[in-house]
Amino acid sequence: MNETTLLKMRGIDKSFPGVRALQKVDFTLNKGEIHALMGENGAGKSTLIKVLTGVYPKDAGTIELEGAGEVAIHSPQDAQNLGISTVYQEITLCPNLTVAENMFIGRGQGVLTNWKQINADADKLLQSLDIPARATQQLSNCSIAVQQMVAIARAVDMDCKVLILDEPTSSLDEQEVEKLFGLMRDLKEMGVGIIFVTHFLDQVYEVCDKITVLRDGQLVGEYEIKDLPRVQLVAKMLGKEMDDLSDIKGESDEYKGNDAGEIVFEAEGLQSDAGIKPFDFHIKKGEVNGFTGLLGSGRSECVRAIFGADRILGGKVKVHGKEVKINKPIDAMKNGIAYLPEDRKIDGIIGDLSVRDNIILALQVMKGFFKPFTKAQAKAFADEYIDKLNIKTASADKPIKALSGGNQQKVILARWLLMHPEYLILDEPTRGIDVGTKVAIQKLVLELASEGMSVTFISSETDEMLRTCSRLVVMRDRKVVGELSGDDLTQNKIMATIAGGE
Repeated sequence: MNETTLLKMRGIDKSFPGVRALQKVDFTLNKGEIHALMGENGAGKSTLIKVLTGVYPKDAGTIELEGAGEVAIHSPQDAQNLGISTVYQEITLCPNLTVAENMFIGRGQGVLTNWKQINADADKLLQSLDIPARATQQLSNCSIAVQQMVAIARAVDMDCKVLILDEPTSSLDEQEVEKLFGLMRDLKEMGVGIIFVTHFLDQVYEVCDKITVLRDGQLVGEYEIKDLPRVQLVAKMLGKEMDDLSDIKGESDEYKGNDAGEIVFEAEGLQSDAGIKPFDFHIKKGEVNGFTGLLGSGRSECVRAIFGADRILGGKVKVHGKEVKINKPIDAMKNGIAYLPEDRKIDGIIGDLSVRDNIILALQVMKGFFKPFTKAQAKAFADEYIDKLNIKTASADKPIKALSGGNQQKVILARWLLMHPEYLILDEPTRGIDVGTKVAIQKLVLELASEGMSVTFISSETDEMLRTCSRLVVMRDRKVVGELSGDDLTQNKIMATIAGGE
């Protein structure tokens, strides 16, 4: 190892029953380097990290660390003792404890613990890393971004040499992301090597020095950031020279709903207990429209009200011109409305159930649990959609929690498509999933619209909304502040409407 090499993984193999997750993968991390680990869902990123942190044993290969030579890592504790720490997307701290207690938990406190000293040490560390929190503050009172920074501070204080950040920015707004990047740059100056796993290409190019790309469990290559333009990165992740994203743009115009379409659903003065102001809304047959606005603007609350997922306080709803009552999700489902929620972990997947059981769930609810599908019916339904959506799973019997995020998302999508809804609501269907699956979902949305389905699509990525929607409802501070279509459907016009109101 040369003097700046911190970590060297060579020839790493890892297999699970029916799946070869990693095949002769190499990875190198230098001191004071922010190194992006990129690849589609199922490319092997999580597996490589779990091998490095002792969650999974490797089948073959070597791991070397500066100052320790070749090391054997059999558990997360081994990794921690060697100075390898991970901060996950889902924060693994204790919200009911103070910031200081979270930073020093599990390090030999007892009855005689000097909390005054511990709080002082914690405050000193927080200040040195410019983290806006106090040692005595309860962690649950801190924002998600600050909680993540506290997790990083804990790692740094445990003499971390290699810091792994696994999708740390997916729940953060722009200002919070900037603060996190500031902290990452500070740690880089201190010589910490950072492995950064993210799906946001902009962030990779803003903060990283190098990129390693994996595909189908194999190493595609390691690149200096300056030598790898974005288009090439996407091509390497997908394994083809790809102009798919721009192709969608061309194809979409032939699908995007038409003015003469019949109104399938309309709401007038709809209001729920989630704090949105009463709003009017409609969607036509074969139209793709969407709600856009900054994080917290009320986009999700609007579609939750349409689906009856929050308590309705007022307003009228019509389906095909006829007034109906939608007070709860089952009412919406009976009226041909399906909803893929924003948070698939909380509202979507049932982790211990199989892929097959997750797919047939909504249809089974509609049929009634006392009239279960036969095994043959359930198998036929699941097989059809595993094939149709190209869901990567060893079998339909596999628990859904064992699948990658993008494949979990496809299973939830299959659940609703199996109901053949007239009106499909997709809230952040591509968040936290890889570029290839994003493209597949966008294309699918436009194909469904071309077949006559009405789709409401919500995404934090404005360019994705512009690619798929023919009309956008613009939100600010939980109220509708404008509607854009035709030539007004541009990034600048959206920003101006969000900023300027009516």
